Amino acid sequence: MNSVLRALLASLIAVAACTACTGDGSGGGSGRGLEDPAKKDIAMRIVSSAENSSLDWKAQYKYIEDIGDGRGYTAGIIGFCSGTGDMLAVVERYAKARPGNALERFLPALRAVEGSDSHEGLGKPFTRAWQRAATSDAAFRTAQDAERDETYLLPAVRRAEQDGLGALGQLIYFDAYVMHGADASESSTGFRALREKALAGAEPPAEGGDEEDYLNAFLDARVAAIREEPSHSDTSRVETAQRVFVRERNFDLEPPLNWRVYGESYRIGASAAPPAG
Repeated sequence: MNSVLRALLASLIAVAACTACTGDGSGGGSGRGLEDPAKKDIAMRIVSSAENSSLDWKAQYKYIEDIGDGRGYTAGIIGFCSGTGDMLAVVERYAKARPGNALERFLPALRAVEGSDSHEGLGKPFTRAWQRAATSDAAFRTAQDAERDETYLLPAVRRAEQDGLGALGQLIYFDAYVMHGADASESSTGFRALREKALAGAEPPAEGGDEEDYLNAFLDARVAAIREEPSHSDTSRVETAQRVFVRERNFDLEPPLNWRVYGESYRIGASAAPPAG
């Protein structure tokens, strides 16, 4: 074998070894983050265990109730709220996709109650219309999916990738976006404020830090934030769920997964099938 061929072979071996170690380069672990359908489904099941006490997140499109947290109605696959504006965004998306739908007439009321826990102009006619739309119209379910992805999932995934985090870190960021929003003000418990607090105590993998140390620092900030909110004082979605995966260094979020939330036990088995489609 001549020197040129030897050099070429050595180069190919090095590239193969690098690829085997780092995956596709999109974050920590194997590189299969939450944009992979199977990992996204796992993340949604874990979030649903905390939001709805069920792994069947697809059954939650029709969910709607006032849980008494000061945010009005909570509904849908990640708990869109009438008081925070994301429920309004879902209905606006639906109105664009399906003009004249039964929820469109509630848009003025949803705009009026934003920032409060009021039900004025909504009530049972609205909750029934929400449930009927979720059951009968795929366009409404698509509107929920799109709002979840654009406002919560994709920003969390992009930031996690930039911080060098794998699927677990992406889940942790996503869940923080869902529960706390994105606010960065100093007094806020929003995602950006939580990340700044974590960075004060640990470096992310993208800057040479240890993934476990950084994720624990972020979760420490989350626990403190949850304890500041009387309606969300239970920290089990962190301490007996996400923290468990961090302690196991399961940065790729590979099943089997076992965790507890609000005293209930959950499991995703090793043979968990990827979602259809």
